[in-house]
Amino acid sequence: MNDPLVFIYGILFAATAGGTFAFMWRITGATLKELDKPTKKRYIHPEMQNVKQGDELLVFKAEEDEKE
Repeated sequence: MNDPLVFIYGILFAATAGGTFAFMWRITGATLKELDKPTKKRYIHPEMQNVKQGDELLVFKAEEDEKE
């Protein structure tokens, strides 16, 4: 390879490596910033959205059978 082509390759390689590092740095910062925010809304199962305080709910508790 001749010298100008090696120089152009080196410049493009450095620009690509620098752009990649800058992109990773920015995305990491944005992700950490997003994780620091408090959660605004809890997930509520769709079937539980209409349940009000004092409503009776059906509860099933499975117990192991005693062997005789």
